[in-house]
Amino acid sequence: MQLGAFSVSLTVKDLAASAAFYEKLGFSSFGGDMSQNWLILKNGETVVGLFQGMFEKNMLTFNPGWNQNAEPLDSFTDVRELQRELKEQGVEFVAEADPGSTGPASFIVVDPDGNPVLVDQHR
Repeated sequence: MQLGAFSVSLTVKDLAASAAFYEKLGFSSFGGDMSQNWLILKNGETVVGLFQGMFEKNMLTFNPGWNQNAEPLDSFTDVRELQRELKEQGVEFVAEADPGSTGPASFIVVDPDGNPVLVDQHR
């Protein structure tokens, strides 16, 4: 099962303060929009998303169809196929992709310890 690019999505109270902190750790801006309350930071292959007022909890994020540089992959497993495989294994979903749709879609599952896992396909 190929889930795509991995990042940690952090819910933050003060986006500017959090961005400044992670920049001190060697991260630099990779994407996002401060005026929309979200930034993506990168240090080597490590990606951290900072989100103010968007999510209740920190979460693991996977992006099918992208590599760690948010570049399209030639081949990838569609989010709806991943969802189908997980359902067959008995995984419960908090949010689901429309199985009849195509293109961008996402789903959310929660691990046994309550950590949300977002699988978010942008292509």
